[in-house]
Amino acid sequence: MWGRTFSASVRYMAIAVLCVLGGTATAYSQDVRNSSDHPLFPNRMPGYVISNYQQQAFTSYKFRSRPPQDIEGKYTRIHYLLTDPKKHPGGLAIRRNYENAVASAGGEVLYSDDNIAVMKVSRNGVEVWAELHASKKKAGRTYTLLIVERASMTQVITADAMAAAIEKDGFVALDVHFATGSADILPESEPLIHEIAAMLSKKHGGMRVGVEGHTDSTGSQATNLALSEARAKSVVEALISAGIARERLDRAGFGQDRPISDNRTEEGRAKNRRVEIVKR
Repeated sequence: MWGRTFSASVRYMAIAVLCVLGGTATAYSQDVRNSSDHPLFPNRMPGYVISNYQQQAFTSYKFRSRPPQDIEGKYTRIHYLLTDPKKHPGGLAIRRNYENAVASAGGEVLYSDDNIAVMKVSRNGVEVWAELHASKKKAGRTYTLLIVERASMTQVITADAMAAAIEKDGFVALDVHFATGSADILPESEPLIHEIAAMLSKKHGGMRVGVEGHTDSTGSQATNLALSEARAKSVVEALISAGIARERLDRAGFGQDRPISDNRTEEGRAKNRRVEIVKR
């Protein structure tokens, strides 16, 4: 009697365990609610779902670069789970996927080893730091992305400062922010456009200037030339809307042909993406 009761109990326990496991598999057959891939990394590894997703508006995280760095900003943690453990791609393939994404966006890999990669890229005036944890063993079914977006401290150069630079050097280089790969001026640069207009109205009311667009070396030379010309045109149109006469404004684009810094570094590329106001 006791033996039959014990055997039945074991069977019930086994069924319960299978139900729990089956429920877990079902729960992670799709992304958890209110989760998404980060815009910088839209192409996750095939066969993975988001099993855990966390965001904080502002916090600090110590990235495992060499040396480690504390970065403050908007924090996102995305945990991915492989739905079929037999199809694990391996940690190296996972790392390469994300390292290539950062390289394509003009960023850099700061540190990489067997299962961790620390990466950084600037997008639309925001410095994005990412740390990837990927198991190097095929038995591992998960990988995690930790991302902190640190907004750069935008300092708007004043009309007086622009006027002084033009009087001294004949030009001033400005960090006008555009949407990635676009000539659309971002709202954060509207105050800078207003200062350019103020300088042309008050300090140099009759001066004619050239608006010159420049890019970094990311992408083809032809694409960068067209983009720089389009961005110069956008600034000219914005200044006309602010009250500057069209006949006082020339425009030109030089693409990647006139760098002022090293295109091999992210900081150098950021300096090369600029608009110059040049005295005619």
